[in-house]
Amino acid sequence: MADQFDVIVIGGGPGGYVAAIRAAQLGMKTAVVERDKLGGICLNWGCIPTKALLRSAEVYHLMQHAADFGLSAEKIGFDTKAIVQRSRKVAERLSGGVGMLMKKNKITVIEGTARLEKGGDAPKVIVKGKDGKDAAYGAKHVILATGARARTVPQAGLEPDGKLVWTYREAMVPESMPKSVVVIGSGAIGIEFASVYRTFGADVTVVEMMDRVLPVEDEDISKFAEKAFRKQGMTIHTGAQVEKLDKGAKSVKVHVKTKAGKTEVIEAERVILAIGIVANTEGMGLDALGVKMDRGHVVNDGYGRTNVKGLYAIGDVAGAPWLAHKASHEGIICVEAIAGQKPHAFDKSNIPGCTYCHPQVASVGLTEAKAKEAGHAVKVGRFPLVGNGKAIAMGDDQGLIKTVFDAKTGELLGAHMVGPEVTEMIQGYVIGRQLETTEAELMHTVFPHPTVSEAMHESVLDAYGRVIHI
Repeated sequence: MADQFDVIVIGGGPGGYVAAIRAAQLGMKTAVVERDKLGGICLNWGCIPTKALLRSAEVYHLMQHAADFGLSAEKIGFDTKAIVQRSRKVAERLSGGVGMLMKKNKITVIEGTARLEKGGDAPKVIVKGKDGKDAAYGAKHVILATGARARTVPQAGLEPDGKLVWTYREAMVPESMPKSVVVIGSGAIGIEFASVYRTFGADVTVVEMMDRVLPVEDEDISKFAEKAFRKQGMTIHTGAQVEKLDKGAKSVKVHVKTKAGKTEVIEAERVILAIGIVANTEGMGLDALGVKMDRGHVVNDGYGRTNVKGLYAIGDVAGAPWLAHKASHEGIICVEAIAGQKPHAFDKSNIPGCTYCHPQVASVGLTEAKAKEAGHAVKVGRFPLVGNGKAIAMGDDQGLIKTVFDAKTGELLGAHMVGPEVTEMIQGYVIGRQLETTEAELMHTVFPHPTVSEAMHESVLDAYGRVIHI
């Protein structure tokens, strides 16, 4: 066997590399196996480079509306190649930074593709290197952090070809800006790309099976966001299903069964598939080990432990929510449990979700509907940003803050936001939930003026009939 470690982490994404760093901090001899680039999908093809594209789109949007701010701008345009290059440089910088963190923490990085075989204290890790040769590694603890990839449905023709039909990978590096795009799926990934391409002038059509866009969000927020998207010029079909794709030489005909039951054919230069993700578990030997699975994901116990001795799973491979910050936090809890530190079990209810479209969307905890389904009597507060001074001054006053409280105890059950920079503000509510804050503490918290965050305070006040500015 090539080497022995205390912990081997398979996957160098935000779950894996963070878990490895925490293990090293706790004095464990640690290795990370990565088959591609450190940072995983998030840093290289997801969270980070998409935000770079969205920032370019945001700046372009502002340039087009310079006159609204008493400014003038001439010959406004964009360079697709330069936009993509900037996005890739941002990703490369951060991926390189993860490499430096590995060196700083004396973590061994093993390049190659891993599979597992039965071992002693934990499964044995076999890594096929870039030279095609296998090397065996042993560890007391093995953590799966292999992430996930875009879901495809080949039987319906929903399969990327890298040319006309894209996943997020191809959508992130277009050679030129298409004039028309159909986005299939309106979750965070789909809506973010719809926002980017619409801002750069493409005719964008969004097709969603559920009855509303951003279907995991609170219904009021989804409706507000959809209205904003339509105002921007997006065509949106909800309660619709793609029946098939007909590929031409330079375009695709998308056959959509609409909510009314009629089939509509939409022709576009490109189709972006954003219909969910699939955990990366193939070829790893999990079946032979008897690893318990649930709908393609590895089952863990809240501390990352699977049903197989010495084997753990964190991040996207372990199921929803499929978020980088969830993976990182789950990795830290897993490693601290391994080290005997007795952390609190992983609590998914306090994991915030963010969508970086325009307007931005962010949430934490239960929606109003889910709170009622769980048996809570609720008090709900709402505050529109048209009543917020900072939002008006920014020229970006279209938004809504919604808070949901337990009517009996005052517990903050959930918070839901749409508008400018709400992805930065949601953390205030996340901290509130983590500290088990009630409406009393939130109402007596002093928010700085002028800030958009004051709308958070007003929403709390509104739930209890004390709203001031509307």
